[in-house]
Amino acid sequence: MPATEFDIIEQVFKRGALQGKSVICGIGDDAAVLELPPNQQLVVSTDTLVSDVHYFHDADPFDIGYKSLAVNLSDMAAMAAEPLWVTLCLTLPANDPVWIQKFADGFFTLANKYGVSLVGGDLTHGPLSISIQIMGAVPHDTALKRSEAKPGELVYVTGKLGMAALALAILKGEAGMFDVPPGACLDKLNRPEPRLDIGTAIRDIAGAAIDISDGLAADLGHVLKASSVGAEIELGRIPVCEELRKLDEAVMWRHALNGGDDYELCFTAHERHQNTLKQISQDIACPINCIGKITPGDRIKWMSPEGENKDIPARGYRHF
Repeated sequence: MPATEFDIIEQVFKRGALQGKSVICGIGDDAAVLELPPNQQLVVSTDTLVSDVHYFHDADPFDIGYKSLAVNLSDMAAMAAEPLWVTLCLTLPANDPVWIQKFADGFFTLANKYGVSLVGGDLTHGPLSISIQIMGAVPHDTALKRSEAKPGELVYVTGKLGMAALALAILKGEAGMFDVPPGACLDKLNRPEPRLDIGTAIRDIAGAAIDISDGLAADLGHVLKASSVGAEIELGRIPVCEELRKLDEAVMWRHALNGGDDYELCFTAHERHQNTLKQISQDIACPINCIGKITPGDRIKWMSPEGENKDIPARGYRHF
């Protein structure tokens, strides 16, 4: 007899889930009972990933499981929160035990790495879709927000931009003529590394923060709108991946600024914190680059190394 949804939950997901001290009642009841650490505030985020929208339907299920949690952990990083618990709603077109186990392996690889407990969710039949709610905690009134950028603060980004967007272009056949090796690009697309260590390290340093999911141009724009400020960004200081630098300049900037799926952090901080940020970058072994500054106004000025204004529209990923 094929495994029922309850068998799958019990044998795959409950068995693989961490049972942290904060989980009073987890998988197996009508709802989870969770203990928030003292003097902490709850931080909650939800994402839905849909087949052939956020990942290819024939992608490795390990990668799908991994990425589905990674993008939610990235939201925790942007808020400077420590992730604690997660719920998973998984809609499957078929009861494929091999696919389900590989998906769970990818999911729990990342969950166990960061000590996140799966505490509930739902499993049902239908077109492949994944919805995740993640919950974390921050000390009272220390969560980073998009709305706290101030004129005079510097703008920073972590890592390098554009590699995931280039990988997607390669998979779609759009960049085949450029003869770009896909290996590292595909890793960045399929298994992004959430910047949780940096998020918590800059908690008392950063003004505003956001994770770069839809592209730097669009996501920085969200910060500026929420904070009612503008920005001046120096294109020559943006950390673009080496693979993109080999391409035509217009193609490079399209992927680096508008491609999305980077899951790096963009944040602001006062210039007095520059040395501290350099030390954080060295300690965590992740580049943190200053790319410009926050200004009065309401838009981004993109500046070339020669000091000229460049017109770069914000055309990040849109769901509709």
